[in-house]
Amino acid sequence: MEFINSYKRLEKLCNEIYDDNHGISDYIDDMADTLDGAYYVSNWDDDLKQLKHYRWVRNKIVHEPDCTEENMCESDDSDWLDDFHNRIMNQTDPLSFYRQAIEERTNKRPSKPQDIDFDESEQNAESEKKSNAWIFSVIIIVAAILYFVIKYFLN
Repeated sequence: MEFINSYKRLEKLCNEIYDDNHGISDYIDDMADTLDGAYYVSNWDDDLKQLKHYRWVRNKIVHEPDCTEENMCESDDSDWLDDFHNRIMNQTDPLSFYRQAIEERTNKRPSKPQDIDFDESEQNAESEKKSNAWIFSVIIIVAAILYFVIKYFLN
């Protein structure tokens, strides 16, 4: 009965998370629907395979007359379920790791042009002022030369 108790405990936790009566199946469905989960989370496929296997074992024990824990389970099966329960509680389960990885990826997007550092924007403004002053000086010099050239030729 150790396996079934461990399974029930995990099922209860997942039921609370999903607000549903098929919590482990919901968790499995979420993993199966997350196509890039294995890209972001190591052991993703192994955990998914184990959860599916343990759901199958549980269903066999509950629904098949000749299936019992003794002939369907090994001693470490309930340990794995208990560990997975703890991983969910500590947010170290596959779906939690996946959400964390996606959040980190979203937060590391390249900065937008308006996100320029204050010192850099201050330097750009100073540089623009110098460019404008230089252009203004050139225009005044050209205007002065044109004035004297026109005055010389008209007299």
